[in-house]
Amino acid sequence: MKKLHYNTTIQAPASKVFDIMLGITNKATYEAWTAPFNPTSSYEGSWEKGSKIHFLGIDENGEKGGMVSRIAENIPHQFVSIQHYGLLKGNQEITTGPDVEKWANGMENYTFEENNGATTLLVELDASDDFESYMNEMYPKALVKLKEMCEG
Repeated sequence: MKKLHYNTTIQAPASKVFDIMLGITNKATYEAWTAPFNPTSSYEGSWEKGSKIHFLGIDENGEKGGMVSRIAENIPHQFVSIQHYGLLKGNQEITTGPDVEKWANGMENYTFEENNGATTLLVELDASDDFESYMNEMYPKALVKLKEMCEG
């Protein structure tokens, strides 16, 4: 796996960026900024440290799928770390096998650095070779959407 890095500076306090990004007050804000990845993107679960969370959407065949993850760390308005350890196909969690092994235990980390009312959001994530180009195309689009939402 490769570590991919993205960042953006948003003219809003870290508390607002954190809330909108994670959909704390309203899950629809999470769904809106992640729509470039999948128009039906959502999550089920909790952002609390140690909690299981499913990141999911509907695929081109109308099937629910996504990732089974846990929140490795959550320091409100500062840092969130997600550990991915399985796949979700329909309502079934798959945590072993070749589809899982190529990215199992991959991490996704978000650091929120506030300075004079602006927040620099640093993104670091592990991606398998077959997802690198997809992430490099979609992540910047998603961050533009997040920035627009936070600054609007």
